[in-house]
Amino acid sequence: MKTTIITLAAALALGGASLTAAQMHNNPFLEEYTTPYQIPPFDSIQYSDYMPALEAGIAQKKAQISAIVSNPATPDFDNTILPLERSGEILDRVAAVFFALDESNSSPEMVAIAEEFYPAYSQFSDEMMMNDSLFGRIRAVYDSRDAAGLTGDRRRAVEEYYKQFVRNGALLSADAKEELKNLNTELTNLYLTFNKNLLNATNAFSIVVDDPAELAGLPSSSIAQAADAATAAGLGPNHWMFTLHAPSRLPLLQYADNRDLRRRMYQGYTSLASDGQYNNLPVINRILQARARKAALLGFDSFGAYMTDNVMAKTVDNAEELLMKIWRPAVARVHEEVAEMQALADEEGAGITIEPWDYYYYAEKVRRRKFNLDENEVRRYFALDSVRNGIFTMAERLYGIKFTEMPDAPRYYDEVTVYDVTDAATGEHIAVFMTDYFPRASKRQGAWMSEFKGSWQNPDGTSSRPIIYNVGNFSRPAGDEPALLTIDEVETMFHEFGHGLHGMLSRAPLKSQAGTNVDRDFVELPSQIHEHWAFEPELLRIYAHDYATGDTIPDELIARLEAAATHNQGFTTAELAGAALLDLQYGKLNPEGDIDIAEFERGVAEQLGMPRELTFRYRSPYFKHIFGSDGYASGYYTYLWAEVLDADGFELFKEKGIFDPATAESFRHNVLEAGGSADPMELYVRFRGQEPTVDALLRGRGLAPESNMDLSPRTGR
Repeated sequence: MKTTIITLAAALALGGASLTAAQMHNNPFLEEYTTPYQIPPFDSIQYSDYMPALEAGIAQKKAQISAIVSNPATPDFDNTILPLERSGEILDRVAAVFFALDESNSSPEMVAIAEEFYPAYSQFSDEMMMNDSLFGRIRAVYDSRDAAGLTGDRRRAVEEYYKQFVRNGALLSADAKEELKNLNTELTNLYLTFNKNLLNATNAFSIVVDDPAELAGLPSSSIAQAADAATAAGLGPNHWMFTLHAPSRLPLLQYADNRDLRRRMYQGYTSLASDGQYNNLPVINRILQARARKAALLGFDSFGAYMTDNVMAKTVDNAEELLMKIWRPAVARVHEEVAEMQALADEEGAGITIEPWDYYYYAEKVRRRKFNLDENEVRRYFALDSVRNGIFTMAERLYGIKFTEMPDAPRYYDEVTVYDVTDAATGEHIAVFMTDYFPRASKRQGAWMSEFKGSWQNPDGTSSRPIIYNVGNFSRPAGDEPALLTIDEVETMFHEFGHGLHGMLSRAPLKSQAGTNVDRDFVELPSQIHEHWAFEPELLRIYAHDYATGDTIPDELIARLEAAATHNQGFTTAELAGAALLDLQYGKLNPEGDIDIAEFERGVAEQLGMPRELTFRYRSPYFKHIFGSDGYASGYYTYLWAEVLDADGFELFKEKGIFDPATAESFRHNVLEAGGSADPMELYVRFRGQEPTVDALLRGRGLAPESNMDLSPRTGR
């Protein structure tokens, strides 16, 4: 679309707002980017650009929808679904950038914009999904899909569009639609509040140490990071500040000999956003009530039923059945792990009973004794640059792609690194990939992947290639040492890179099916299967080098890593499965008034038989996956659901060879490139040749299986 038309649409949308034509013309969102590969021109984007661009984008998409519904031709795929797929260029550009920076580079200005941006975006989405004329055309294409001979990705797209519109209120009465719109707006505002409280509460907490004796046991890198944090906070010399960000929190829990220090950190984390100024408990209650009303309005017994109906699991009971097959063996292992830790504490004369704040600490002690493995010894081989070389080497060996840094490319923060991803053999451009790996106050906790631009097939048959990014909160460089990653951080980098590969390698013709646009309980397969390569000896010998000497990781250390691979998996698995089960219990609720959130958590833990030495991976006030958006609500189980697939799938790589070209090509073609263009279990079986059971997951985690589990009844096929 020409710039003049875009500017006119923006001006009409603004309804007389006092922006000059020059200002509108200069808004970078309102024109196609002229940067390399259409990377957003971050340096040119101002806070004042977001809302005008959002309004211009909404105006543009409304005009495009109007053109679709006013078409006098009989509705078909080419005159209804395809133009809808290709609509909303401005909206896509501004939303992609705003969503990304709001999560990873927030500021008071971004927070203020978010309070307008998200509700306006949500309200327009509702308006589109409840557009009777547009739905009428989609329904006509849906009803005639057999007669039209629609097959493959086109048939699936029609069925998915129809389902999405129905799930978003297209069949409701006018009054019910208005009620649903109000509920969606209410939920959008509640998610904003939850996330703002969580970020503020995280940044508000710290533990300051002024006695070096209290630092006993901590690795030098953690002490150096704490000193840097104290200096940045203006505390002066001989002070050390620890925060709730994982690179600060986890080493303290794992290594600090000072038990009271560990207790304070553990209790600070597990009470995060639970009271005071940033209390998320009232917010959760309002979310639960609004979700229950929304589910009932749409004809579902509960919000959990609404969320699972649209994915592979199909029902809450199916998801719960899988989790319990993992939960019970995990708890049995937890009791064994606690017994080992208690015996070691008794032997050392500690005079304590193992508590939750002791778990990381004594688990590390047991690992050192049983396997002669100290994570600080291992971290020397996992400098961030070395691990980055590992993920790139894995991708080149498996999929024949190459990563070349683009030092002059636009970036939204000075620590972001940008790469041109190309076919190693032909030089063809495949994608742009960005990494943003270190924590900061403006970034939420955790790690994730998303995109500034998706992929799709253009009308002329060419492919529009994506711009993908990974965000993490990994250990920063400290003192004279580079950023040295923990074992968990190495796995996380491989995990998020797996999501990135799903986005980068997509060849699905339709934007709505490209990359990670798949069922929620299938989306974690590409991420989790690539974690398996992180500690494979063949790849370790390529990328794991001592940061100081350059020496390759010795085979003897690799052997110890392999021996300890399933150490503490009872804790890790039960913590994860417990959170997923808690999420599903929330999904079953239909509260009309407030509930006691803490008491509800305790009740779920008691019902499950949660060992007293651990808690849920995320407690409710900081369970962003399920209360920061609808994203993983009644869907946190998907990490373990997908692990059933990835553990089973990686066994094929182990059988054929971890870099076997035929197996890698099959996974690339049937999973990574296909996106959501076919039923996910169908895609998996095309790759694997069979449907999975839970056994491979339990074997991989070193847990004793209870029985086989066949996933086929849950595919909905």
